[in-house]
Amino acid sequence: MVKFKQVILLICLTGCLAACKKNVPVDDYDPTPQFKADTAAISAFVKTNNIPATKDASGIFYQIIAPGSGNVSYQTSTVITADYEGKLLNGTIFDSTKGTPVSFKLGNVILGWQFGIQKIQKGGKIRLIIPSYFAYGRSSSGTVPANSILDFTITLTDVQ
Repeated sequence: MVKFKQVILLICLTGCLAACKKNVPVDDYDPTPQFKADTAAISAFVKTNNIPATKDASGIFYQIIAPGSGNVSYQTSTVITADYEGKLLNGTIFDSTKGTPVSFKLGNVILGWQFGIQKIQKGGKIRLIIPSYFAYGRSSSGTVPANSILDFTITLTDVQ
């Protein structure tokens, strides 16, 4: 009986170890094709709508409407207060503060905001057109479908 238990234990142990996979990438997703498609779509959108936007080295497009004033050196811990409206490229509004600014740490917002907000100071206003890679990527969020390009108009009312 003891031998039988040892054989069963050995089989179970072998099965458990055999089930472990090593050196297998968790996610081999390549975002490059989507990023290229987003960039082409944004370029066409900007051209069609005569938006005087600039493409940042990161890949986001921005239009500084008002630069604001100050000399804040932004950190991920910087608390910003902003009034904003977020739309999809088809014009659907998915988020808006509706004139009531909200505050949050810069490090807690999507990467597109982290790059773009640094281009203005308190009192500034910017339009950010953000490729999906710097927004929600392959994930959906609320009413925002996966791989969505986001178009934000942001007024920075305070920086701390």
